[in-house]
Amino acid sequence: MRAGNLLRQLDQRLLPPLTRAVARLGDRSSRSGVLSWAAVLSAAAVLGTAVWAVDDTPVGDRTVGEVTRVGVADGDSVPGYLRSAAADLAALPATAEAAEAAEGGTYALVTLEAYLPPQRLATVLGDVGVSTVFGRVPLPGRQTEIVKIPALRVPDDVVAGMEQVAARKETEAADYRARAAAVDGDGVGERELREQYASGAEVAAAEAAAYRTGCACVYAAVVRATPVALRGVAARPDVRAVDPAPEVYRLDRTVFTPPLPEQRDVVRPPADTGPSPAPTQSERPAPVITAPSPSAPVGESSEPAPVVTIPSPEPSKPEPTESAPPSFTTSPDATVAEPSSSSPSS
Repeated sequence: MRAGNLLRQLDQRLLPPLTRAVARLGDRSSRSGVLSWAAVLSAAAVLGTAVWAVDDTPVGDRTVGEVTRVGVADGDSVPGYLRSAAADLAALPATAEAAEAAEGGTYALVTLEAYLPPQRLATVLGDVGVSTVFGRVPLPGRQTEIVKIPALRVPDDVVAGMEQVAARKETEAADYRARAAAVDGDGVGERELREQYASGAEVAAAEAAAYRTGCACVYAAVVRATPVALRGVAARPDVRAVDPAPEVYRLDRTVFTPPLPEQRDVVRPPADTGPSPAPTQSERPAPVITAPSPSAPVGESSEPAPVVTIPSPEPSKPEPTESAPPSFTTSPDATVAEPSSSSPSS
């Protein structure tokens, strides 16, 4: 009820009795004292009503700006994280399964033992609701971009998402080549800058080619299912860990950071090892090429660690009916968002 209506009702109920009381006591010698007390009581009633009306205003969402983090951070022990995830999964109460099933289940971060192609995901995740998958092209001796692909339908959305990433990477490669060609001069600095642009073009082209062929690049997924279904996923050969997150209710306020398959002891930035030689000093990226490419849309994270927020649709069953193609997004929260393009690495 509005404050104005309350005040009008207060006037209608209090003023007539007060008027009659004042009239009866008008001839008494204590008339001034009664009038003073009546004025005080009336003022207190009006003030209390106004304060109550102000305090009764609706309270907004107090969770705005809060972010829930699920996964690992740089420097964390990977074996310790795996043990903690297994313990949390075993501790999920079986008595709450019916209620959770009605609400769609519990969110969980599924980490894979190795990079898998999209078609293998149907075997690993086909019977649970999938929200997003994490991917990365493992190139020997190079640090590549971590991408997230909203994927309600596995593997169709994953394949379509890889096609979109491939198109963006091809554009990035062409942009790096154009920048390299635009560098004038033959000094040491100019040569190093051209080498850095050429290295960026090489990495982007390799990523594009891999995604075009539906590479074995997926290493984690965000799912939602009942505790029994999550424990079933954890028992499959390709699954490394299932980290349940019953505290998560909104994906757009959650950051998932799964460990990479090659991270076995301590979480570090991904730098693949292989037959290729270690990059030289001249191959290390300069600040000028770490900025977003002019042609790259806001999309995937280019930082070493997969610190991303997932605003994709929340699945409520294993096979949603949505047919819209996936889109790529990063965190809307400025505190956890990452740059939108990749850079060559040592």
